[in-house]
Amino acid sequence: MPWTVSGVARANAALVAQGEAGRPVYGGTPTDQSVREALSALAQAGKSVTFYPFILMDQTRGNTLPDPWSGETGQPHLPWRGRITLSRAPGVEGSPDQSAAAADEVAAFFGTAQPGDFTVTGTGVSYSGPQEWSYRRMILHYAHLCASAGGVDAFLIGSEMRGLTQIRGADNSFPAVDALIQLAADVRAILGPEVKIGYAADWSEYFGYHPQDGSGDLFYHLDPLWADANIDFVGIDNYMPLSDWRGEEGEADGDYGSIYNLEYLKANIQGGEGYDWYYHAPEAEAAQLRTPITDAAHNEPWVWRYKDITNWWTRTHHGRVNGVRNEDPTAWMPGSKPIWFTELGCAAVDKGTNQPNRFLDAKSSESGLPKYSNGRRDSNGRRDDFIQRQYLRAMYDYWNDPAHNITDVETGVQMIDMSRAHVWAWDARPFPWFPGNLDLWSDGANYPFGHWLNGRTSARSLASVVEEICARSGVTEVDVSRLYGLVRGYSVNQIGGARAALQPLMLAYGVEAAERGGQLVFASRDGATDHVLDPDRLALTDQQEVTLSLSRAPTADMAGRVRLNYIEAEGDYELRSAEAIFPDEVSRAVSQSELPLVLLQSEGQAITERWLSEA
Repeated sequence: MPWTVSGVARANAALVAQGEAGRPVYGGTPTDQSVREALSALAQAGKSVTFYPFILMDQTRGNTLPDPWSGETGQPHLPWRGRITLSRAPGVEGSPDQSAAAADEVAAFFGTAQPGDFTVTGTGVSYSGPQEWSYRRMILHYAHLCASAGGVDAFLIGSEMRGLTQIRGADNSFPAVDALIQLAADVRAILGPEVKIGYAADWSEYFGYHPQDGSGDLFYHLDPLWADANIDFVGIDNYMPLSDWRGEEGEADGDYGSIYNLEYLKANIQGGEGYDWYYHAPEAEAAQLRTPITDAAHNEPWVWRYKDITNWWTRTHHGRVNGVRNEDPTAWMPGSKPIWFTELGCAAVDKGTNQPNRFLDAKSSESGLPKYSNGRRDSNGRRDDFIQRQYLRAMYDYWNDPAHNITDVETGVQMIDMSRAHVWAWDARPFPWFPGNLDLWSDGANYPFGHWLNGRTSARSLASVVEEICARSGVTEVDVSRLYGLVRGYSVNQIGGARAALQPLMLAYGVEAAERGGQLVFASRDGATDHVLDPDRLALTDQQEVTLSLSRAPTADMAGRVRLNYIEAEGDYELRSAEAIFPDEVSRAVSQSELPLVLLQSEGQAITERWLSEA
């Protein structure tokens, strides 16, 4: 099909920003006709479609654009859209914030395109309005495109534009919020009354704006939008942290035993950082010195808690100016509209739940590992598909519980509509060609440590596999609550008992098993101190003069090289091997094992290294 977008043919279109080897950094823009065909196909397949347009930033390395956040020359490359702000950001010297000039800059960003400036054609949507590449032109274009495809179930007028929505005009007005309200009305006129319309706020944006200027100001700046008749839901792109894990002896949350502990993760959904406490300085964070979140002035600590969704949703909102609480509430009516998690997710990287919003992409200035993530495995970080799974289990277990996800008795609205929880991200490109075909899709290199679900959801938890093997042998009194790991594939190719079937798993994943209180307890071996032996409670015998002795096999009997044969994951399931060796090993002796397990190369390598360290 011929490429046209908004009536612009390929020959007249501007090029997408390019990276290495002249390849587009985001891929090409899809033609109007292909978007319309995709929407129609999804509708015919019985899918409920939420249309989510958002801005991709294309400042490349070495640009000379003025940085509004620092006043210096050169903006960060490929930044987050939430950093869009004024010519000088609020708080920076010379900023027009809190003036009519700020409102003028916001108006220039949104533009003046009107619904009547667009015409539906056979190949898409054409435009005849003011010559501007404005935000309104983009959103109204896609609204018309959705309407021409037969409509959609829901439409977002924007997302994560935190820097814009916090801009103040004169008299503490918020011009970007006013512009979004008008945009919602225009989109409603195009799409009709049945389509759900909303805005996807960042998790640090949805609940209010607290200028960090010592004023004591508190603004529920988005409340006029949330309360507007054309907005059907409160959208939150939810990447709130669910852990503050360091992996160190004596850390503050160490009593939970593991970052994978579901009870730990669930306790931090409406608890922990951003709810119970915060770090007032980097030094405090490094030492885990936590400051409780309080509100001495008005005894409303929930107003400062970005995680306190329940209190935000169930209460009236009273802003503050110079610390003085407004007597009149905002337009928000408690319990009036459901909350949609327009995005939620966690990267498959070590300690991903410490900062679920972090991602690795060498092209972007926003790239980075979560706090305290272990970069030991390679220069990027250690892949951890299991933490991603535990994050999703915790979120769904918690919010599907009516005790947490309450229903307003007056409106009958349930707080979180979990049927509208959208996990980031399931990619339409076929796995494993994506991420495997880097010649076609350059972002495949970001997959291993990214938020993608493709290729990961088919794996089983180690706990479920062990539990199933035990159940097939008639053993039902089993505790696998402290058993962590993913099984991508496992073959039991010989007739035998449960012990024979469990042994390869226990060897590969470092599993301990013991009978405790009438249960067979399986637990992951983590190397942490379980308890300290009291020398006074150790018994002496006639055969030895000491209470405790350690023995080690002769060096000649020990192999300094370990090799494991396994089945390759995310490929053609070919036989692969991983090997670990002591740095000073000079012998040629090799301890070789073979496991009928499907593993990543990094997982096979980790197993051999653990075996060598435990030898």
